[in-house]
Amino acid sequence: MTDHDTITVLVPDEHALAALSSLEGVHPVRYDVEGELPAEAATAEVLIPPFLAGKRAVPLVDKLPKLRLVQLLSAGAEVWLGRLPDGVALSTCRGAHGGSTAEWVVGVLLSFYRHLPFFLDAQRAGRWDFQVTDTLQDKRVLIVGAGDLGRQLVRRLEPFDVTTTLVGRTARDGVLGEDRLPELLGTHDAVVLVVPLTSDTSGMVDAEFLSRMADGAILVNAARGPVVDTDALVAELSSGRLRAALDVTDPEPLPPDHPLWSVDGLLLTPHVAGSCTGREKRAYSIAAAEVARFVRGEEPQNLVRGEY
Repeated sequence: MTDHDTITVLVPDEHALAALSSLEGVHPVRYDVEGELPAEAATAEVLIPPFLAGKRAVPLVDKLPKLRLVQLLSAGAEVWLGRLPDGVALSTCRGAHGGSTAEWVVGVLLSFYRHLPFFLDAQRAGRWDFQVTDTLQDKRVLIVGAGDLGRQLVRRLEPFDVTTTLVGRTARDGVLGEDRLPELLGTHDAVVLVVPLTSDTSGMVDAEFLSRMADGAILVNAARGPVVDTDALVAELSSGRLRAALDVTDPEPLPPDHPLWSVDGLLLTPHVAGSCTGREKRAYSIAAAEVARFVRGEEPQNLVRGEY
């Protein structure tokens, strides 16, 4: 293969260089999202933004005249929607982080039901405070979002004897349509959000949505912060009627004086559900396969169409 047949791919780190260097027809070139772009940017046809780079990487598009594909390392693509010129495709990293995020969901549910925060407080206070806890066994969990993450979560909850219900945009085999949500919310012990952020899902979990949830139920947001109306959630948590676990918030990062820091019934983590060991290997395995398809003239499997 000649240099003329080689496609230049701008990559953000050494992990990417290692993952793409063996691909035929690919010339990976390292760049710094905050620095000057290398000379190869003039002919680069593929851009891989850094993981969770957010809006910092979007302006790079204007500096890449030959760009044809943006290959993400995240499953979420909301930062890029509507910001790419005609002719530039967008592919997500769906399949890379679903297992890790599903694991986080199981972890926070176990923390609530087995009273782990209470026992940690008792340990720190030097208190042997015996109490009978709740259990994840036999709980009913409503999973809103039936993509890779939703299905990964079903697989991880089944060994705990949990009954799961999957809800997606449209009804299909094993998945109920989102139009069923009003009747389903009150019949489940926990509601887990794993939807992408789109114009349809932004603010989806509002005061009415929360009011339909059963007393004592747990809301888990492993999606994006703006999917939930923060003020409405704070009101429900303050009343003590619901509990919640959030890995994402609106706003994000959360300001130091925000009421979510001190409200009761909340377990909060700083957008770390997918950030664990091995994430680079998993992400670049997907990204390399997508770039290989692109080089062969095929469509990437995770191509974004419209808003997903």
